[in-house]
Amino acid sequence: MRVFLRDVLGTIIGAIVIFLLLQVTFQSSIIVGSSMEPNFEDGQRLLVNKAVYRFHEPERGDVIIFNPPHTQQGDFIKRIIGLPGESVEIKEGTVYIYKNDEVLSLGEQAYIKDPPHYTFARKEIPENNYFVLGDNRDNSNDSHRGWTVSREGIIGKAWLLIWPPDKWGLVPNHSPQEQLDSSR
Repeated sequence: MRVFLRDVLGTIIGAIVIFLLLQVTFQSSIIVGSSMEPNFEDGQRLLVNKAVYRFHEPERGDVIIFNPPHTQQGDFIKRIIGLPGESVEIKEGTVYIYKNDEVLSLGEQAYIKDPPHYTFARKEIPENNYFVLGDNRDNSNDSHRGWTVSREGIIGKAWLLIWPPDKWGLVPNHSPQEQLDSSR
């Protein structure tokens, strides 16, 4: 009887440790709205890796889940476009990143629904902040509205689509091809 109780107790403790480890490293999230179309649709579920940014900094092209800085509306999902210390400008449907006084054009971004039909005056991204945009540029509450995402506000990196079953797979984290735009 003593061996049986020890085995049951060991199994329960092991299950609790695994449960707590999963809670610290992963989170399930539901996509709300159309701001990330065509890559993500309203109602899809995904797993978020909450531990990845303990090992490296967020990168351009990462799809992140974060607490929005201006509302209590719930978590947002967007793509990182600009990094701390860079400047961003959007005009004539093109996103420009200024880094060390050189202009990087993100060029043709095949993952977006349509190019933006708005302008955004050049703005520097504060330290420990990120400029994010939705893939559905014209239908997204994102950094083109004047706010950035603090490093502390990032919950994690979108990792795996888990619902619906026919969409199951790794999240498309596109790293835009940075090209020096010498025409500016």
